Amino acid sequence: MRAYTAGDTDVPLLEETIGQNFERVVGRFPFHDALIEAAPVPGADARRWSYTKMNDDVDRLARALLALGVAKGDRVGIWSPNCAEWTLLQYATAKAGAILVNVNPAYRGHELEFVVKQSGMRMLVTAPTDRNSDYVAMARKALAGCPDLKELVFLPDASADGLDAGVPESDAELTYAELLKRADAVGHSGLRARMAELDPHDAINLQYTSGTTGFPKGATLTHHNILNNGYSIGELLGYTEHDRVVIPVPFYHCFGMVIGNLNALSHGAATIIPGRGFTASAALEAVQDFGGTSLYGVPTMFIAELALPDFTSYDLSTLRTGVMAGSTCPIEVMNRVISEMNMTDVAICYGMTETSPVSTMTRNGDTLQQRTETVGRTMPQLESQIIDPGSGDVLERGQIGELCTRGYAVMEGYWNQPEKTAEAIDADGWMHTGDLARMDNDGYVVVEGRIKDMVIRGGENIYPREIEEFLYTHPSIQDVQVIGVPDTNYGEELMACIILKPGAEPLDAAAVADFCRGRLAHYKIPRYVDVRESFPMTVSGKIRKVEMREEAVARLGL
Repeated sequence: MRAYTAGDTDVPLLEETIGQNFERVVGRFPFHDALIEAAPVPGADARRWSYTKMNDDVDRLARALLALGVAKGDRVGIWSPNCAEWTLLQYATAKAGAILVNVNPAYRGHELEFVVKQSGMRMLVTAPTDRNSDYVAMARKALAGCPDLKELVFLPDASADGLDAGVPESDAELTYAELLKRADAVGHSGLRARMAELDPHDAINLQYTSGTTGFPKGATLTHHNILNNGYSIGELLGYTEHDRVVIPVPFYHCFGMVIGNLNALSHGAATIIPGRGFTASAALEAVQDFGGTSLYGVPTMFIAELALPDFTSYDLSTLRTGVMAGSTCPIEVMNRVISEMNMTDVAICYGMTETSPVSTMTRNGDTLQQRTETVGRTMPQLESQIIDPGSGDVLERGQIGELCTRGYAVMEGYWNQPEKTAEAIDADGWMHTGDLARMDNDGYVVVEGRIKDMVIRGGENIYPREIEEFLYTHPSIQDVQVIGVPDTNYGEELMACIILKPGAEPLDAAAVADFCRGRLAHYKIPRYVDVRESFPMTVSGKIRKVEMREEAVARLGL
């Protein structure tokens, strides 16, 4: 049987813009909670928006953009950790027809300037300076050095460690409050006229890939791409207007703004922001305080939540579902998430920024094995296939090759990079993911890792995930990543990078080898062990194995 599947086509795709969809939902649930931001300062009240209030504030912000001369297709950047204004701007730019450019909050000045220039950004909305980033100074430097950038807008300082909310120093700089005042110059009819010009297939979002190799590329996504993907995920999760979705993952990434915001808000559900960045305690407090029914995270976030010393003190009885994405979930972690966090319907989502992002997903009722060993089945209205990376031929089920996706979710392309686009999307419309995977007889996809992460030791192809899953069964190991490092004799050798459980006995290479011996093939036993406190990650929660390899090579003198 060929390793090809097509998703269900029973539910038609939405043919509306994000703004039209949101207004339709507002009409159905005007007084339901739409957006809740947990108190950014201890002791303060949470900020809340009903659907009607959120729509009013979105319209005011959209009219302010029009008053400043923001045209359809202009690029407006948002450079901030999660906050309510992020969500408001996401919907305001969609109504105004501007292309929202998501800028990674971890970027430094040169990375920011690259994205501003590459996208042709005309406005940047930036977070207040905090202890981690001098956003204001870096934004001003970009304003001075990027001729297309006309305005800086400084978000208000509502955090406990905020140092500078940004005081305008020129006519090109505004506070967020000053921006909103500009809305008075444009009537509601002006906004309605702009919305009437928009088409669901217009580009509306630029998301820059993490850029672990080379410069980041701007995936260009349309209303049609991301609205339908978000809505489809919500349908499979069984979302209704009664759901309350806790979103500790970053909005700058598809996980937060599509799987989170667009998904929940297209179903009349509430979105809950636990804080500017992830902390395990804040995420669980948000579930407890606001009756969260769904919780999001990458596996390392759930591992951190379960490891809290006072984990059992949190009331998580309202939870029923959630989404895990970013990397494969160890079976022990999934067991605890289901049994101890009440997330019986938790789903695994797989995809990439370039596919809006989800292309495969587990379903309610899938077995524990399917939710830990696979990334689910093909999403509705999409296609998946596994090909030989060399010949391009579709493989048989069970064979390992490159996973490819086709359908409505595939991006328009990389912004102003037609050659890079052609490398990623072939002439038949298939997006080449760069992931090694196989498909079982029931159509479930098992991701074996990145093509570039596969370790070739003495001619043997080794998939790190298999070894990681085995090492998770060691009683002292909390988290583990396996990488390949150079070796004179075998080409590559294995290194296990390990985070120990609190209070666990130390581990070294000999102890790990003893644990593996007789249970793994000899060539799969790690030669090196690196016990560490944490793993380097992208803001979206993906492990930066490239960086770990570089560190290992330098440390071992390889």
